[in-house]
Amino acid sequence: MQDTYKTISKPSTEVVFKDKNSKFIGYAFPFTSELQLDTIISELKSKHPKAGHFCYAYQIGKTEKNITYRVNDDGEPNNSAGMPIYGQIQSFNVTDILIVIIRYFGGTKLGVSGLINAYKSTSQLALEHSKIVRRTVKVKYLISFDYKNMNKVMRIIKEKNLDILAQELELSCAIKIQVRKKDSKAVFDVLDRIYEVDVKQLKD
Repeated sequence: MQDTYKTISKPSTEVVFKDKNSKFIGYAFPFTSELQLDTIISELKSKHPKAGHFCYAYQIGKTEKNITYRVNDDGEPNNSAGMPIYGQIQSFNVTDILIVIIRYFGGTKLGVSGLINAYKSTSQLALEHSKIVRRTVKVKYLISFDYKNMNKVMRIIKEKNLDILAQELELSCAIKIQVRKKDSKAVFDVLDRIYEVDVKQLKD
C-alpha cells in the first residue's frame, strides 16, 4: 500500500531563466488547498507589477486515488506553459505543490517550442532549488468511550505507539489519534473490538 509521498518543505528560492531577452522567474510553494492560490498569485503580481504572464501548475493529493491538478497558460499559447510546468511536477514525482513561472517579454517571440522549453527549464530550476522531503500518509481516528474503559484504550495506544493529537478525559472520553496508513486497518480492528468503545475515521 502506498503511504509515502514526496513534497517540498518550504517555498523555493527565486530562480531565473533567460531566452532571447525574455526573462522567466520561477517559484515553487508547498500547496495543500486551492484557497491558497489567489493569495500567492496576488503577492507575486505585487512583487512583479510589470510582468506579462503568471503561468502555473499545481498538484494536490497524497495518494493516486485523491490526486487533483490544474494548469494555467495565462495568455500564452495553449499547452505551452501550464503543461510543461506540470510535466516537471510529474518528473520529480512531487505533490502538494504549486509552481508559478512569471514571464517578462523581451521583444522577440520564442515560438511554441521555445516557450515549452523555457517553462520546463524554469520549473526544473525551481524544483532543483527546493528542499524535497518524503512524508508518510496518516489516517486520523476519533476514539469515544466511557472513563471505565480508559485503561483498555490507553494500553492499546501504548502498545501500538500511536500518536495522540488531542484528548478529553472526563466521564465521557474522546481521544484523537493518527496512525500510518498501512497500519490503519489493523489498529482500527483492534480498537473496534473493545466493548463499549466507538472508533470513527476522521477526514483531513
